[in-house]
Amino acid sequence: MEPQQPEAGGRHRDGERGRTLGERVERVGDTAQQAWTRTREAVDDIKGTLDLQGRVDRHPYGTVAAALGIGYLLGGGLFSPLTGRILGLGLRMGLRLAAIPVLRDELFGFVEALGERQAGGQTGGRGGPARETEQAKSNKERQP
Repeated sequence: MEPQQPEAGGRHRDGERGRTLGERVERVGDTAQQAWTRTREAVDDIKGTLDLQGRVDRHPYGTVAAALGIGYLLGGGLFSPLTGRILGLGLRMGLRLAAIPVLRDELFGFVEALGERQAGGQTGGRGGPARETEQAKSNKERQP
């Protein structure tokens, strides 16, 4: 088989018969225009489905935060050292925030018990039996 050789005038012998270079360029341009139109229609459909403009209008800061997060993830930041530090800090803060109410309740129970002991003339600890606070009772009930 011989490779296709252009004839005089820039025409090919077999399937491209009758098409000049200008016609081929025009065809490629038309195809590109059709692809661009289809892409624009697809983007418009997605915008309509997701209501992006409405979301931006209702929650502008949340939209910016989401865009930053998506860009960070797409940029390869998921397994970076910075992400590890951020997640570690978030975990530490979350645990502290979860532990604060428990510690507060225990401290209030302790202070209440001390106040009752002093008001009742009990020294507690070595000096005699002390009354249990409501918090201490509930803690004992939770234990197996």
